[in-house]
Amino acid sequence: MADDKTVIVGKYKVTVKRDLCIGAASCVAISPKVFQLDSENKAVIPEGATDAEANILMAAQSCPTKAIEIFDTETNKKIWPQE
Repeated sequence: MADDKTVIVGKYKVTVKRDLCIGAASCVAISPKVFQLDSENKAVIPEGATDAEANILMAAQSCPTKAIEIFDTETNKKIWPQE
């Protein structure tokens, strides 16, 4: 099983927590440019992926297990999931 990987997408630092991902693919439906499912049916973010920030945030918010974490690269503030 691959490790969690953090990718910079625009002003966001995005991580998929693989242990939480259940392969629901709601993120893929909302932002297919950024999120894909790998051979283990876990969401991954390809290098160089880009999309509107609103789409990335909406994709993360659609995840039923909150497996997608988003941080602002400028402030390092956690955007999602909110605690």
